[in-house]
Amino acid sequence: MTDIGSTPAKAPAARSGLAVAGFASVGHTITHLLTAFYFVIVLAIEKEWGRSYAELIQLWTLGSFLMGLGALPAGWIADRWSAGGMMVVLFLGMGVSSVICGIADTPALLWLGLTGIGLFASIYHPVGIAWLVGNAVKQGKALGINGIFGSVGVASAGLVAGGLTDLFGWRAAFMLPGLVTVALGLALMACLRLGVISDAPAVRRSAEPEARGGDMLRGFLILTVGMICGGLIWQSTQTALPKFFEERIAGIAGDGVFGIGALVAIVYGVSGFMQVVGGHLADRYPLKPVYILLYAVQIPLLALAASAAGLPLILVATLMATFGGASLPAENMLLSRFSPQKHRSLAFGVKYVISFGLAPLALVLVSFIYERSGGFGALFLVLAALAGVVTVTGLLLPAPHRRNEPQPVPAE
Repeated sequence: MTDIGSTPAKAPAARSGLAVAGFASVGHTITHLLTAFYFVIVLAIEKEWGRSYAELIQLWTLGSFLMGLGALPAGWIADRWSAGGMMVVLFLGMGVSSVICGIADTPALLWLGLTGIGLFASIYHPVGIAWLVGNAVKQGKALGINGIFGSVGVASAGLVAGGLTDLFGWRAAFMLPGLVTVALGLALMACLRLGVISDAPAVRRSAEPEARGGDMLRGFLILTVGMICGGLIWQSTQTALPKFFEERIAGIAGDGVFGIGALVAIVYGVSGFMQVVGGHLADRYPLKPVYILLYAVQIPLLALAASAAGLPLILVATLMATFGGASLPAENMLLSRFSPQKHRSLAFGVKYVISFGLAPLALVLVSFIYERSGGFGALFLVLAALAGVVTVTGLLLPAPHRRNEPQPVPAE
């Protein structure tokens, strides 16, 4: 392997990092697109096959479950084999699975394709994020831009699926994105084979070096608490916001559900783009105070949301989601710092098992509070308390060690 620390290898290493960022960002978009477009495509299948919506939507159940559960083994394999190689498996696996959905003529074959999409999609977050972090010199900026690509995937899923279905039919809505994804996998395989992309980590000068043994374990455990609380905040807000808007902003969004959906899309669209700002802060300032500050600001915003209504609620919800999204680059960089490089993909696998695994718990929390209180005010007060927990536990994160500078040796 070429020594990327030597002077002649700096340019190839930079090109490799740029190529990694490109494939990781496009992979983020594709992953979110292919795991969300079935909710639109199923409407056409329902009419053509004459089967109930409830029956068809359940075909995605195992795939959605595997998308979270598969993150841990995916990260473990990447650490022991190759992050780039696993990304090839991601593209080829999701693409072929989507094509299988497109040629399906029975619910069983459609279920097989959807399950494959969920299984191979589980690779992205533990492997793709760790791959990006390991090859980026400006990690915060790279993570912020990558977050935008993920948001584009979520926002465009309905547009892509609906447009292709209306123009060419539901089979094309599966097959065309699937074939593009396979082509991306083959292109990445070629880049790895030709040496355009290397799995070797980028050489960077960091103001905050990796933590040492005891601090690493302590930092990882504290971040786990933060990831649980932060995941519940994000998932609960995402679940409740459409209904919350319907109740509190009557008349602003119109009579139908389109206006509500558009407002929710704007809220999360803005928050996705603000990850670049969060990445810039994480690059320029110490990670610990950035992480703590971005959660501390969410406490009053979540508390205000409990009683806000009308236009103020839209503003508060946008700020709330914005600071939540902006905290992600700092959190990912801290997780990278408090996990050994050889187990970094596994560490991100743990994060995304937590993140996706909390969705059912968030659903229970939202429904429990709404059923007993008849509204969402109490929910946002609970979420404000969870943001407080992250802020307080964040104060316990180990401070970075100073680098060992060579000491002058007195002359004899």
